[in-house]
Amino acid sequence: MPSLVEYIAQAQRGITGRVFGPEYLMKQNYLTVDTATGIFNTTYGRKIWHALNNQTKFFNATPRVVWGNIAGWRVRTDRGSGRTRPISETGSLPTVDISNIATVSSLPKIVGTTFGASVKSIFVAQMEGGAGDVLAMELENSQIDHIKGINEQLLAGSAYLVSTGAATTFTVPASIANHFKIGDSVGMHDESAGAFDRTAGSVVSAVNTGTGVVTVATGTAFADGDVAFIHRREGFTSIDDVVSRDYAAANNTGPGASAAQARAYDLTLGGRTAGTWNALAGSGNPYNAGVGRDLILSLIDNGFRDIRINGGEPKLILIGHDQYFRLERLLNTVQRYVGQEEYQVGVGNERTFPGTRTGLVCASYQGIPILTEPDMPRSVDLNDVVLGSNIFILDMDYIETAIAQPTQYIENRDYFAVGALVVRGLFYTMGEMRVKNIWVQSKIADLNE
Repeated sequence: MPSLVEYIAQAQRGITGRVFGPEYLMKQNYLTVDTATGIFNTTYGRKIWHALNNQTKFFNATPRVVWGNIAGWRVRTDRGSGRTRPISETGSLPTVDISNIATVSSLPKIVGTTFGASVKSIFVAQMEGGAGDVLAMELENSQIDHIKGINEQLLAGSAYLVSTGAATTFTVPASIANHFKIGDSVGMHDESAGAFDRTAGSVVSAVNTGTGVVTVATGTAFADGDVAFIHRREGFTSIDDVVSRDYAAANNTGPGASAAQARAYDLTLGGRTAGTWNALAGSGNPYNAGVGRDLILSLIDNGFRDIRINGGEPKLILIGHDQYFRLERLLNTVQRYVGQEEYQVGVGNERTFPGTRTGLVCASYQGIPILTEPDMPRSVDLNDVVLGSNIFILDMDYIETAIAQPTQYIENRDYFAVGALVVRGLFYTMGEMRVKNIWVQSKIADLNE
């Protein structure tokens, strides 16, 4: 005759589970308290496990510096013509022609992450069956969410094809709608008129990531096939803003067949020559007119070539997991089995996947480290279908995250000021990503998944 302890142990192992039923030994909660927040529920253990990808590899790999006493910088974009030429014995001196100097304005942006809990939920969560210290749990999670949010902003796409539109709304694929943030200034490329309009979309007031509908304050009606582009970020500037081709003509850029890449780094209003300011001007078209294509090694090689032609040196390949495995298969077909030792490459605070020097598993390509980033922006084809992730080839010597104010934490327990019995917390960071030389950065888009 088994003891009670043995009998219960057998029941828990499922041997006699049908006697008690699958939930007999599980604590049942029939007193539903504060179900709106889900704090007091059936006990499964107080530790909250993440079901989310919280990796922030690009943010970790980007050097962080003190902002300093600077509101921007000047860029020499042209040598001047005829300044240097042979001079005959009695010939005239070269014509005087000065350099073309453009300015880049870079001011700090503020990013905030909030959380809160009612006094009632704080009390109830400490009871048996609760989640424990709600404020401590939310404090920990908000720290993670704050850095994750900055990382997503650093990798947000800059322009997307519109499927439907109206006077104050337009629709993009729901999976990439979060690339538009409240406060961003959105313009439009009118496909039917072939014209760019920075004022058409005005400022984003709401984003529905479930339906892909983006609401703007005022503007001319978007239509199917138009392109919504972000020309000023309320938050951190995205690397896609920097690396995309500038003010490119229709059918020569992406995502989609025609997009106006008029962003914070587009200086056409200040005299900058359209479409000639960065590495993409020399590397041919990094897009494929909104048509998906498979990754081939020559696309990456061309990016290396043109960055070096422009005086830089590739330091990092930033890639999504889908393109990572495509690249692995490409290298696998041409590898030479001369050694199998594994190695990793460090980039900032991150390290690549372990790889072998034969290329069987990618850690680097041509000596350039490869980082896989889950938040990589994606292209959209002409049928509004989201394609695979883009690839960035970057010279990290010229990229930095400048911090004006390090991340601060503020907590408010003044119930009268809040007008409710709640405790609220706020993390905020003041800073901006700065790219001192955008000629030596490159991108590959319109890739199949």
